[in-house]
Amino acid sequence: MTGKDKDYRYMATSDLLSELNKETFKADADLEIKLSTIVLQQLDDVAGDVSGLAVKCLARLVKKVSEARVVEMTNRLCDKLLNGKDQHRDIASIALKTIVSEVTMQSLAQSILVSLPPQLIKGITSPGMSTEIKCECLDILCDVLHKFGNLMATDHELLLDALLSQLNSNQATVRKKTVSCLASLASSLSDDLLAKATVEVVRNLRSKGVKPEMTRTNIQLIGALSRAVGYRFGPHLGDTVPVLINYCTSASENDEELREYSLQALESFLLRCPRDISSYCDVILHLTLEYLSYDPNFTDNMEEDTDEESHEEEEDDESANEYTDDEDVSWKVRRAAAKCLAALIVSRPELLSKLYEEACPKLIDRFKEREENVKVDVFNTFIELLRQTGNVTKGQIDINGSSPRWLLKQEVPKIVKSINRQLREKSIKTKDKSSTSNLKIEALIFTKLVLASHSPPVFHPHIKALSSPVLSAVDERYYKVTAEALRVCGELVRVARPNIQDLGFDFKPYVHPIYNAVMSRLTNQDQDQEVKECAISCMGLIISTFGDNLRAELPACLPVLVDRMGNEITRLTAVKAFAVIAASPLQIDLCCVLEHVIAELTAFLRKANRALRQATLGTLNSLIVAYGDQIGSSAYEVIIVELSTLISDSDLHMTALALELCCTLMADRRSSPIVGLAVRNKVLPQALTLIKSSLLQGQALLALQNFFAALVYSANTSFEILLDSLLSSAKPSPSDQKCSSTVKMLTEILKDDSSTNSAKQHLALLCLGEIGRRKDLSLHVHIETIIIESFQSPFEEIKSAASYALGNIAVGNLSKYLPFILDQIDNHQKKQYLLLHSLKEVIVRQSVDKAEFQDSSVEKILKLLFNHCESEEEGVRNVVAECLGKIALIEPAKLVPALKVRTTSAAAFTRATVVIAVKYSIVERPEKIDEIIYPEISSFLMLIKDHDRHVRRAAVLALSTFAHNKPNLIKGLLPELLPLLYDQTVVKKELIRTVDLGPFKHVVDDGLELRKAAFECVDTLLDSCLDQVNPSSFIVPYLKSGLDDHYDVKMPCHLILSNLQINVLLLFWQVGQLLVDDPYNSEYADMEKELNEVIALTEELLATAKQNEISGSDIRPGAGASPSLPQQENKNESLVNMRFPVGAKIQAVWSEDGEWYDATIEALTSNGYYVSYDEWGNNEEVDPANVRPVEFNALQEAEKVAEATKQAIKRKIAQAASVDFQSRSLPAKLRINADDPEDVKSAKRKKIHAFKSKMRFEQLEVAQNKRQNAWQQFQTTKGSTKKVGFFSGRKRESIFKSPDDPNGKVGVTGSGKGLTEFQKREKHLHLKGGTVETDD
Repeated sequence: MTGKDKDYRYMATSDLLSELNKETFKADADLEIKLSTIVLQQLDDVAGDVSGLAVKCLARLVKKVSEARVVEMTNRLCDKLLNGKDQHRDIASIALKTIVSEVTMQSLAQSILVSLPPQLIKGITSPGMSTEIKCECLDILCDVLHKFGNLMATDHELLLDALLSQLNSNQATVRKKTVSCLASLASSLSDDLLAKATVEVVRNLRSKGVKPEMTRTNIQLIGALSRAVGYRFGPHLGDTVPVLINYCTSASENDEELREYSLQALESFLLRCPRDISSYCDVILHLTLEYLSYDPNFTDNMEEDTDEESHEEEEDDESANEYTDDEDVSWKVRRAAAKCLAALIVSRPELLSKLYEEACPKLIDRFKEREENVKVDVFNTFIELLRQTGNVTKGQIDINGSSPRWLLKQEVPKIVKSINRQLREKSIKTKDKSSTSNLKIEALIFTKLVLASHSPPVFHPHIKALSSPVLSAVDERYYKVTAEALRVCGELVRVARPNIQDLGFDFKPYVHPIYNAVMSRLTNQDQDQEVKECAISCMGLIISTFGDNLRAELPACLPVLVDRMGNEITRLTAVKAFAVIAASPLQIDLCCVLEHVIAELTAFLRKANRALRQATLGTLNSLIVAYGDQIGSSAYEVIIVELSTLISDSDLHMTALALELCCTLMADRRSSPIVGLAVRNKVLPQALTLIKSSLLQGQALLALQNFFAALVYSANTSFEILLDSLLSSAKPSPSDQKCSSTVKMLTEILKDDSSTNSAKQHLALLCLGEIGRRKDLSLHVHIETIIIESFQSPFEEIKSAASYALGNIAVGNLSKYLPFILDQIDNHQKKQYLLLHSLKEVIVRQSVDKAEFQDSSVEKILKLLFNHCESEEEGVRNVVAECLGKIALIEPAKLVPALKVRTTSAAAFTRATVVIAVKYSIVERPEKIDEIIYPEISSFLMLIKDHDRHVRRAAVLALSTFAHNKPNLIKGLLPELLPLLYDQTVVKKELIRTVDLGPFKHVVDDGLELRKAAFECVDTLLDSCLDQVNPSSFIVPYLKSGLDDHYDVKMPCHLILSNLQINVLLLFWQVGQLLVDDPYNSEYADMEKELNEVIALTEELLATAKQNEISGSDIRPGAGASPSLPQQENKNESLVNMRFPVGAKIQAVWSEDGEWYDATIEALTSNGYYVSYDEWGNNEEVDPANVRPVEFNALQEAEKVAEATKQAIKRKIAQAASVDFQSRSLPAKLRINADDPEDVKSAKRKKIHAFKSKMRFEQLEVAQNKRQNAWQQFQTTKGSTKKVGFFSGRKRESIFKSPDDPNGKVGVTGSGKGLTEFQKREKHLHLKGGTVETDD
């Protein structure tokens, strides 16, 4: 962190931040001092990104170190702020603000407040301090006061005096920040000190000869104090309000800011001190009305309205262009006056009548305001006036001439006329068609509110004037204007025809213009979602209101609405639109779309979207009431099946709606007896389960009562049968009573804190699963919810056990818990993986028990599983594939065609998932799926040539499973599949990419897993289908290239070599026996020749691989020498039990890579030893099983082997063949603890995976050495008899070959040069940006 390279400093600071972010990080006293010092040092770093990271470190450090250390850092930062260099001032200020924001404990805050405020006051009041330092100190003090003002009561007076003195500063920024500080301080001041501050400010305002800027500051302070203390400022209004009003009226013509600040302070008084300000309301009203039109630099020629619209527009243009001085700020006064008037309207409802008489005409007149920002505030003020009118009159019509509602009615013509003028605005902004004018939106909102809050006949004379600009606004390009215009159209439709029977107003001229304008928006696909939804809602209102005048247009319009139901974005709005149409008294003809609408709505009942299901139930109810005679019984039956899944106590509101729809179905006399039977069979069991719930109440309880009554009234169920069902559902069976106490005890364990008794919870969940699989636990209310809560446990084993328990409980009562699991999967994205495992438990149990699902359940499960085939999470896709594979064992006739269809899906993940599903359906035992899938195998396995690597890997894995479990099914396809499989073992450059990690680049091979799977598949085929595989065509070049590939690919290649040794030698012996019996058989002779080639190739590959392995010993930076050879099995126990003293030289396993390195024991611990690695300086704690004596050093042995001859290699292989694998336990450092953060767990999992991979490779190496020993014996007995030479195919040994003697030399006699010297072995460390010298 103190290096010269800023990149190193940045990375080191970033690493420190990562450590500080860990919840497990704890520092002792010495480390706290070092950390605080280095972080404060990094704050001054010349690199901005380093100092920025240091600030983040400081925020974390405040919560990690002691209070004394935080106080010390605060004092050092204050000193740096007041006395340090200018370039360090900003970062010191930021650091102090960070500390203040991160302090949460009261004791720490009090410790900091002992020293921090005095230093800040010194920085503010000292005469020698610069303006910049004062501003920084004021900013920090503002934060301190805002957060800890109530803890500083003893310093309030001192702080107040210091801040008040800064109000006379010559610097505007200092005065502004002082006002903010005083406002933060005021909220915690006592009444006496607040009075002192107010008296001081009023005294300054009353003083003569004060500079104007000082006066403005004092007025700003009055407003800030009022906003900070609220009603507490009320007693001081008698002194402040007259002063403010006086300044408003007597200020010079150019001092607009003074008037603005005064009006803003008065606005605050009105909102926060309504009782104390009441005596000044009349004066403030007249003041705001006077300044509402305050515009001294502008001559208004638009006071008189004319009837000619064109003349009006000309005057608008002239007046808008008459004055364009950018320096004119009088609009701020008008805006402040408008907001002050709005505050008066909101706070004084008793003045409403007076406001209509005096303020309403002024506001309407100011609709013509030339400044758009002010005009918006004028509209908002008028909207507040209308809203207050509605609140006061409660919607009642009052004919009293002095009532607000009657007074508003008198102004309606003038309002409409002014609004119409605004819709035809010809200002520069309005002329620009692409302008996103807020004014037009506000005008439309205002029009909608006016139309909605008044009786429709009031607007009948003005509909013509309103409709034209509103319909033109529907065609606006800006989507917000269009959406508001469509909402206004909906209100216009209601106003034009408020009553179907009322024929007093001729609405027909407006029907087609409104319909055409909305239809153009409805059919336009390329527009904003808000516009689409508004167009759908508006068209629903148009059809329900004007449908009898649009019979010719309905066949074109209704299909568009149906199409919008199919769109996920607009379907909810379309469902609501059809509810409006169905409720229309006009009985709109829906025959052209009714069947399609019912089908879509029925499908929506299965969706996870709760709002959509809720709206769908209401719409279905309306449609059945209005069009029940046009709906078939089959559609009713499908609806009833879906309704049965919605009836549960998990959502009582949805249950109530579903039961009400059932009542509607049964009340319809046109429904057939089949419908009643379906209700009794599907819905009644759910209703009987519902009555056991303790949550049942309110609307759901009433709906359930009505459902039982409707069930009896419709003659579908007799009263006696229903009564018996109700009584029996309330009586627990004897078997339930036997295990209920056990289940109750287990659920109580689950409710306890899992961090204290994780083992008990784990056992409780497993027991619940076993009980639930054998016994129906539905009588135990919410047991499924209790189990699902265990999904939140920090322990993976508890999560897994909870998933197992939920799945097995569902097996005990599929009708109740299976829909619950399916619904949870749809609605809880984060729990999908565990819930799918629960579903897998259900499916696996059904397949093992040879049980069958109900057809409806299978359909729901398949739909859900196929929907999740495209999940981005590989774990989810694998569980889905396993579920599909296990269902295929239950329903092969249904699943195999469904899986085959999806092999041609456009989604690669879907294709991969169905192939993996086939893999899981192929088990060792005979199944009925075998004969069904046999003709279709090629459809799945030929995906090995798919363009997506995930699909190809899935096909390879499936082929491997077929080869292992049922090879006879695929032997006929192998001639076609093997070339494709071999092609997957080749390194493909297009799958290799480079990831840029800043200063480093990392190469990622996306084809590695595919190649590994392909080689493993070949290994399986060699075991099960050797008669169909030609090894010689595979060894070169595929196996040869695999031996030079990545470490993970080399492992299966070595296994293949081992298999070839055994299998080919056995075949060679068998063919030899056959040739003895039939020496002239050409087929046997050719086979022997091919086997000889395979043996030669295998021998060559083995020698090459072993030589590469010897010469390429692992010597990594940060690691020790290569691992030693495994030891004898009889030494294992003695090594573990041996106890080494402190200082002993031993070898230990390093947890990062699982290899042995030279080390020294530093200390003895309870878990083993604390060691220091000699060559690298790393320290860590290791288990006794991962420690051995230093004699096991393998470096010298490896070097000897590397220089040894062929005979030495044979001896080593023979020796290794007699050595058994020595296992090592997982180091304690790598074990995952419950309190580890997620990033630590992730890192440990990767290291555990690397450790286990290394162990597996060592085990495979031991097994391979044994097989190679057999191969060497074969070579010495049979291969040695062969001749050497050019024609024999075996190379003669070179004269330059290394001799067998380890001390032998290689050279040429007579050359005049000495014998070749051995090169000294050295270790080279390749480091970026420098060199490192190491001693031998």
